[in-house]
Amino acid sequence: MGARRDQYETSLIERLLFANGAIVLIAFAVITAIMAFQITKLRPDAGFEKMIPAAHPYIVKFLEHREAMGGLSNTVRIVVEARDGSILDADYLETLRQITDEVFYLQGVDRGNLRSLWTPNMRWMAVTAEGFTGGPVIPRSYDGSERSLADVEENIRRSNQLGILVANDFRSSIIQAPVLTVDPETGAPIDYRGFATALEQKVREKYGSESIGIRITGFAKLVGDLIDGVRVIAVFFGVALIIMGGLLVAYTRCIRSSVLGLGCSVIAVIWQMGLLTSLGYGLDPYSVLVPFLIFAIGASHAIQLINATMQRTADGCDRRDAARMAFRDLAAPGATALVSDSIGFLTLIIIPILVIKELAVAAGLGVAMVLLTNLILLPVLLSYVGVSKRASAITAATMARDAGGFWIFVAGFSARRRAILTICIAAGLLLAGGWKAADLQIGDLDKGAPELHPDSRYNRDVAYLAENYATSTDVLVVMVETAPDGCAQYETLARMDQLEWRLDNTPGVQGTISIADIAKLGTQGFNEGNLKWRALNRNQLVANATLSRAPAGFINPDCTMAILIVFLEDHKAATIKAATGVVEAFAQEFDSDGLRFALGAGNAGIEAATNDVIESSQYRILALVYAVVAVLILITFRSIKAMVAILLPLMVTSVLAQALMVSLGMGVKVATLPVIALGVGIGVDYGIYVYDRLRHYLSQGLNLDSAYLATVRTTGHAVAFTGLALAVGVATWIFAPTKFQADMGLMLTFMFVWNMIGALTLLPALVRLMTREGTRG
Repeated sequence: MGARRDQYETSLIERLLFANGAIVLIAFAVITAIMAFQITKLRPDAGFEKMIPAAHPYIVKFLEHREAMGGLSNTVRIVVEARDGSILDADYLETLRQITDEVFYLQGVDRGNLRSLWTPNMRWMAVTAEGFTGGPVIPRSYDGSERSLADVEENIRRSNQLGILVANDFRSSIIQAPVLTVDPETGAPIDYRGFATALEQKVREKYGSESIGIRITGFAKLVGDLIDGVRVIAVFFGVALIIMGGLLVAYTRCIRSSVLGLGCSVIAVIWQMGLLTSLGYGLDPYSVLVPFLIFAIGASHAIQLINATMQRTADGCDRRDAARMAFRDLAAPGATALVSDSIGFLTLIIIPILVIKELAVAAGLGVAMVLLTNLILLPVLLSYVGVSKRASAITAATMARDAGGFWIFVAGFSARRRAILTICIAAGLLLAGGWKAADLQIGDLDKGAPELHPDSRYNRDVAYLAENYATSTDVLVVMVETAPDGCAQYETLARMDQLEWRLDNTPGVQGTISIADIAKLGTQGFNEGNLKWRALNRNQLVANATLSRAPAGFINPDCTMAILIVFLEDHKAATIKAATGVVEAFAQEFDSDGLRFALGAGNAGIEAATNDVIESSQYRILALVYAVVAVLILITFRSIKAMVAILLPLMVTSVLAQALMVSLGMGVKVATLPVIALGVGIGVDYGIYVYDRLRHYLSQGLNLDSAYLATVRTTGHAVAFTGLALAVGVATWIFAPTKFQADMGLMLTFMFVWNMIGALTLLPALVRLMTREGTRG
């Protein structure tokens, strides 16, 4: 009864679709024009807030105290290098002043917290016979003379900024520019690409010379470089389109059907991007792979439909009947595969990081567009245009000839002996891959920005900072919360000092600084600079006096929060985890109603929160994706055997993909987590099509060996071609200008090929072991 009802519904849809073909084509043309217009409004959309898990406890605390910390998390560092000498040169300092002024007026800079040798907040302090004295590092009396330059050198040494804002060898200094999240003039989010471009044009290009070197690091600059890489990716998309078009024409020998198939896949991308623009979404560097994935999924289904139409044409059907029969054969499995893809991708939305949520929406909507363009528009177009009869005859003859060669070998995977061997090999790969994948780590595993190539200018700039400065740019900030006026209490300062000692003795920590250090220096200063007095004083009046000169950002106005800055050697996941582990253990031991140690700000604190979310989500996401796919397969085929045969090859590929990540030195992070889940969606298409065709031939009374031979001669051809064509197309990404896109290209190439191999070899082997000879379906 259920089968008859499905057939009736399919026939009704079929009749409505093909009886109103002209209306369908006009509707699609109008919508495509509207969506193409919407794409012209698409803008890059990469924000600091999109990259962080806003609901994580670390981030909640960071956002609560953000204004009081002076931009410690999203900061650009501009290194101005004196290539021919030292910074103690009048020409160098004049250039530094000009660059500082230039940066001050850049749109998006937090001007109140800008720091440079020329800014008033760069001060020195010393103890003299008359008491404390101090002033700006470059005094108002500076005139460029030898005497003035000597004073500047002395002031730098007394400012404790050597190794922090001034290089250890005095050959460069840093302009530290915190970046706002919202433009105060327009209220719009900061345009990171525009900001990065301004840094290049107004700083590096304008002031860089043979004598002055400019190096720029920071989140805003990194995102700007990634967005520039996204623009180049459009070229790779075009190259992949040309490669796949050429391969499809070579496979089908029919130019018009190949153009229609790829055209419908491109229309799906146009609809997806146009719809996202209409909904207010932009394109960020991490979702750039989504349009290609949509195109790949669309091309996969288009190839199946064209292949089925060609077979019907070769059997003698006219173009209209051939298209209708192809639609009838593939509507159910195609819809199942696409719905599985869409819902599976949407499961990524549970990860509480906005950039991944947007990626999930983009992928889910994109697959829904493929359902319309490649399962509705394409068969209607083929019913009007048809496929070449000559090409269909040649393709049918080629398949018949191949039946005695390579494809007879592929069909042999349904034989019991080879099936057992195949399953044993798959089990071995699963075990070996699982053993290797056990070493998969969370977060960044390299110094610098792993999203870019090691020899990129950005990573060379990061390396320069690490080599020439005592403290790195990787900062973890601990927020010490107290009762009003409690941050200056002796008990608070003593606990902070104790935590600093523990952190200073933690591997991966370069050093720490807090108001406890400032208080100890103040006590020393009140006692003629005697080192014996470099300690905390229990007298509250003395403590208050020592902290009266604390730099801005270390204490909030009502003294309910003070910060402890931890400088890390790098931002590797292990380094960050070691430091945060010490802080969490200390907080658990000493937190009370009036004193709490909270993580975490700084770029390392935000990365720690992100790593925590990714670690707790990675297997949950995969489990949800597989659960969704399993349920839809059960609904469609009403068979546990079908579910096992289709899912197990995907699981093998997922495990091997994780093992590949370990081998490539890739960690699981925002850029990589979605790829494994998306790879499952692409792979399930192969298995569903192969199993559906195999079930069809079994229902006709063929034994398993004959049914699978017929399957590989038809659907198997298309699956093999699709997997290889998509792999060749996406392999061009390996040459992308950004490393994470190159890594994604390698990962997707691997998953395309292995999902295809699994569908053609492991799937029939599993069916053989689950089928008694003589049974059908």
